Amino acid sequence: MYDMDKNNQTFVSEFLLLGLSGYPKTEILYFVIMLVMYLVILTGNGVLIIASIFDSHLHTPMYFFLGNLSFLDICYTTSSVPSTLVSLISKKGNISFSGCAVQMFVGFAMGSTECLLLGMMAFDRYVAICNPLRYSIIMSKEVYVSMASASWFSGGINSVVQTSLAMRLPFCGNNVINDFTCEVLAVLKLACADISLNIVTMAISNMAFLVLPLLLIFFSYVFILYTILRMNSATGRRKAFSTCSAHLTVVGIFYGTVFFMYGKPKSQNLTGEDKSRISDKVISLFYGVVTPMLNPIIYSLRNKDVKAAVKYILKQKYIP
Repeated sequence: MYDMDKNNQTFVSEFLLLGLSGYPKTEILYFVIMLVMYLVILTGNGVLIIASIFDSHLHTPMYFFLGNLSFLDICYTTSSVPSTLVSLISKKGNISFSGCAVQMFVGFAMGSTECLLLGMMAFDRYVAICNPLRYSIIMSKEVYVSMASASWFSGGINSVVQTSLAMRLPFCGNNVINDFTCEVLAVLKLACADISLNIVTMAISNMAFLVLPLLLIFFSYVFILYTILRMNSATGRRKAFSTCSAHLTVVGIFYGTVFFMYGKPKSQNLTGEDKSRISDKVISLFYGVVTPMLNPIIYSLRNKDVKAAVKYILKQKYIP
């Protein structure tokens, strides 16, 4: 499984993902739940993407960002869920070193990009509600496409840095990851070298991709709330609140789980025995599967435009 070099260091060629191996009776139940959730993710997000492309009423910045978010969720879950399902059936949690690196890269890139996209969506809502007359000028197609492109590019660069720094470390034969996926913090715990550089870059990454977008979201909604409360029309206030409620719900779920996973003190999280591994696994599941599943449900159920677009597309396809 691994080879010894001249310095008596061991280079791991594959990792073993434990997942729920300590709870064999729950593996079948977990497989069924994961499979159903994954199918809902593919269906729900796929429908949102199709609707945002083929319905001209949804050719706006908000739905463009939403389509990006749906595509991102599909990519993120596809990088980890199928392999998890296979390991649950085969009872083998082996993943190659390169496979682990790819899984880590995709997961970190999608998570980083989603943070930025949620910030961009908050800014879009701020302009739409606080500067409606200038909305089409400020949020032109060139602007919102550039905003989304910058989010994807920045998320990818961040992931390249974090993944390369993690996978260059020596693991000294310790290849057992007590998790479902090759999540960066779980892999760093296996390293038998100084990880202070990883901790510093992770802290910088947290500031840039968690804290700054969250501050943008916070201040955007402070101004949005101030503008809404000054509206004379009760109907206008309800409409403004409804356009923001879905986004705020997704932000709350996403950031709540991410801060739990990545916001804990790294010195405690990366060294010694972790007594809260079960709770961490549940949170990891929630972040990795439940959140992408809820996103299209939240946006479609609370958005009349999306529901109308879906109905229109279904009629066009199935009714002659």
